[in-house]
Amino acid sequence: MMNNATVNIKLGLFNVENLFLLFDRPIPPNYQNLTEDEWQKLSTSIYDNKPLKKCLSIASIILKNEPDIMMVCEVGGLESLKNFNSLFLDSKYSCVLLEGNSNRNIDVGFLIKKDLPYFFDVISNKNRPLHFLYPHEILSQQHGFKIKAPSQLFSRDCLELRLFLNNREKPFMILLLTHLKSRLDPERIDPGGVERRSAELRTVVSIYKELEYQYPEIPVLVCGDLNGYAGKQNPDLEFLPIYQQTDLQDIFEVAGVSTDKRSTFYQIKNGNKAEGKQIDYCFIPKKIWPHLASDCSVYLYTDHLGLPLNPPTTMDLKSQLPSDHYPLFFTLENLPV
Repeated sequence: MMNNATVNIKLGLFNVENLFLLFDRPIPPNYQNLTEDEWQKLSTSIYDNKPLKKCLSIASIILKNEPDIMMVCEVGGLESLKNFNSLFLDSKYSCVLLEGNSNRNIDVGFLIKKDLPYFFDVISNKNRPLHFLYPHEILSQQHGFKIKAPSQLFSRDCLELRLFLNNREKPFMILLLTHLKSRLDPERIDPGGVERRSAELRTVVSIYKELEYQYPEIPVLVCGDLNGYAGKQNPDLEFLPIYQQTDLQDIFEVAGVSTDKRSTFYQIKNGNKAEGKQIDYCFIPKKIWPHLASDCSVYLYTDHLGLPLNPPTTMDLKSQLPSDHYPLFFTLENLPV
């Protein structure tokens, strides 16, 4: 929504957990009432389609909260995002996604409302070098053996969305959306994925600082699934550059949201205990802290009566949720354009 030289923008961030929607058979008119077995039979892809019930739940959350821009992680390509938009969101959004580097074919992207009074450009950083090699690659290089590339790249991407009114050379806001290396280490070359994630984070900060230098008056936001604790109090070491080199702060820190209400992911512990963690973040620069509205929050999943569900205490309960992450929403008010 725009008023004179300012704009209000509601944003959301959601890791939608393996949102694959690929079809090679006709989709019947009653598709929302299909059984899960019937739904899966519409595709012969090697990737299972996102369960129908979960797609309906995710769409319901987006439609209920009505973000102007929904930032999404773990989407199985542009085709999946377009299918989700047309089948479950009444095609209310423009789908923006550039294929990244994921070996799981999960990308980051945006859903942008079609009736907004501004335009957008999107830029990929997937080929940006991290200036990082694993120790075994460095050793191979030192002994004259050929390695795959002179530098590792992002696990997925750091996708850049530039918003502008009439002149694409003069954006009024830039969003950086990323999905950093997970803690999985199947090759046992980087315990917890820490070294790779650190390199990716440093590169995101470098991109941020370059944009800040190029557009000193323009707010640049850094958002995404960071796969670690990046909060202001005792962050994991790989996230220290955020606080050492920028004035970025997590929206919940700026808004004063209590730490027990920031969890976007629950780890199931022995003894049927759920440990809540925040691993999904939206960092905003100091220049727009005053524009952050009081509505920023993590969205809690609800039961059939619309009442908030307690955090899952078993893997079975967790697997029934629309995603293994919880979405968050926030609004920037009276943002100068």
